[in-house]
Amino acid sequence: MIFKPVMGVVAGILGIWLWTTLKAKQDEEKLPKTRDPNQADKLTTSAIKIFYGTQTGTAKKFAEMLQELSTRQGTDCSVTSLKDYEPEDNLPNESCTCVFIVSTYTDGQPPEDAVWFCKWLEESSNDFRVQKSLLGGVKYAVFGLGNSLYKDNFNMVAKNIDQWMTALSAQPAVPLRLGDENHINSKHGGIEADFEAWTKELLATFKSTSSCECGSQETCCKDEKNPQPLLKDSDEDAMYESSTDEDNDDESDKNRKKDPKSSGMVDLEDLGPALRKMKKAKEMENGSLVNEPKEMVTTVIRESLTKQGYKIIGSHSGVKICRWTKAMLRGRGGCYKHTFYGIESHRCMETTPSLACANKCVFCWRHHTNPVGTEWKWQMNEPEMIVDGAMQNHFNMIKQFRGVPGVKLEKFEEAMKIKHCALSLVGEPIMYPKINELIKLLHGHEISTFLVTNAQFPDAIKNLVPVTQLYVSVDASTKESLKKIDRPLFRDFWPRFLDSLKALSDKGQRTVYRLTLVKSWNTDELKSYADLVALGKPDFIEVKGVTYCGESKASTLTMANVPWHQEVVGFVQQLVALLPDYELACEHEHSNCLLIAHKKFNIDGDWHTWIDYSKFHELIRDYEDSEGKASFSSLDYMAKTPNWAVFGDEHRGFDPDETRWYRKNRKDISGC
Repeated sequence: MIFKPVMGVVAGILGIWLWTTLKAKQDEEKLPKTRDPNQADKLTTSAIKIFYGTQTGTAKKFAEMLQELSTRQGTDCSVTSLKDYEPEDNLPNESCTCVFIVSTYTDGQPPEDAVWFCKWLEESSNDFRVQKSLLGGVKYAVFGLGNSLYKDNFNMVAKNIDQWMTALSAQPAVPLRLGDENHINSKHGGIEADFEAWTKELLATFKSTSSCECGSQETCCKDEKNPQPLLKDSDEDAMYESSTDEDNDDESDKNRKKDPKSSGMVDLEDLGPALRKMKKAKEMENGSLVNEPKEMVTTVIRESLTKQGYKIIGSHSGVKICRWTKAMLRGRGGCYKHTFYGIESHRCMETTPSLACANKCVFCWRHHTNPVGTEWKWQMNEPEMIVDGAMQNHFNMIKQFRGVPGVKLEKFEEAMKIKHCALSLVGEPIMYPKINELIKLLHGHEISTFLVTNAQFPDAIKNLVPVTQLYVSVDASTKESLKKIDRPLFRDFWPRFLDSLKALSDKGQRTVYRLTLVKSWNTDELKSYADLVALGKPDFIEVKGVTYCGESKASTLTMANVPWHQEVVGFVQQLVALLPDYELACEHEHSNCLLIAHKKFNIDGDWHTWIDYSKFHELIRDYEDSEGKASFSSLDYMAKTPNWAVFGDEHRGFDPDETRWYRKNRKDISGC
């Protein structure tokens, strides 16, 4: 009788124990598997797995370059995108050295194809249920791609990956290295040079551990008569030089104990800083240390811009012929500035004294191949050299159209006398420290000036001498959308933006807001746009649908973000309804662009948005001769707008003196 109850109790206890054991095993299986940390010493380093995370394709390019170099050295190597890699199942069991080449995107976030990897790695490093020895048998290396102008977010992703890998007991094959797109701060002169130095450092570790059975890391026992050191003297500095500041080395170096006074020997990993100090001391001793600024346009940037048709002037300027210049040479119509302001497109030179910009706009038509910066740190060419170089290069490009079928002789001859200069092109022209001298030189040649700024340099706007027409790009009307669209480098970008608009309101000459509409991004902020108009009080507001410049990994824009012309018209009509002092004045349908003008330019029912250029040059000469005392306003050099340019006319902004050009499918390609 007693036996049965006892057996029941025992069975119950065994059942609970069995259930608990199975539950614990199931929970354990849900966690990432760990490896024996003692296996680290037995790790095979004869193979590399390269993982990349990229937004623009640069990290992938570097990964493929490293693969080629590794293969050439005889090291087995593979390349994998982080978006195709499952870290939970694979990373703890990797026997190869895992190399991560990753960029940092907006606000210090990983690129899209590295989001899941970073999420898993971060959670694993912070999960108390995951053993800290999870990656104890894994060797790794990290190279980051970033721009030091973003300061706190500089290479954040690479730094995080290195930190998380270390937290899980992974062992760095070489210290973390950070490539810097800002070649001014880069220790090697640019991100390509940073990558090259890191590659040498990384591959040297494989060569030293696998090139000889004897295990020697400097010479081979099979060639004792002619030992060859792995590192040449000329390579030592590049191979072990960090791409971060000397006084703040990589994260993995921070805790290293250094006592140079206690020993005459230098640790191999400290060789780079030591060599730098020795080199600097020697230069100071010889009196040859000169902190000479670097050129803005590196070899890589120069090649990229040259392929796009730019003529580079000196070390930071450029000129390029506009497609509308080509169109008007053939009599196929002019650009929207011809319709709105009466410029002669075939006599307009498009140039910039600064190829650098302080923004990385999502719709940038140069796909971010130009430099970026928040202040001038580069070598500086004189304005005379820039103006002469721009004009000469422009003339040389125009000369190439002599005799080209369709080019009108009278237009060609007129084009050899430049009448207008669009200081826009690419970059931020107002960054150039001698912009005022350059503008005066252009006016001296009786060339009108149309200067475009991105509203991040309010002091430069305040100090700017009179130009024919001053533009400010107003790409969004709220702080959040401006950050999303322009991706500015300045932390205080919004106060700078507002101060720039306020500075514009104090200018006496013609001022323009330029609004670029990006469908689904900034087309629903009408009230906020109206508030910004009240702040800057521009003479004119250009509203243009964004131009899709093709697929770019630097931007997520597609054709779906390009508004139809009627959608732009609808936006403008709604905006004008909120602006009591403004009316819709002109239209250039081909460019998907409209002009809102202040009512003061409507004289007796006729719009006067065009410019009397001869009058402007007369006024600017008086202004300069009087040292600024003979001031003038935008109303002093206005001219009547022709009927065909006015909104609502049947020509829709196309000059009837020009000839519309159609392909066989009747598609209008004027300006192409």
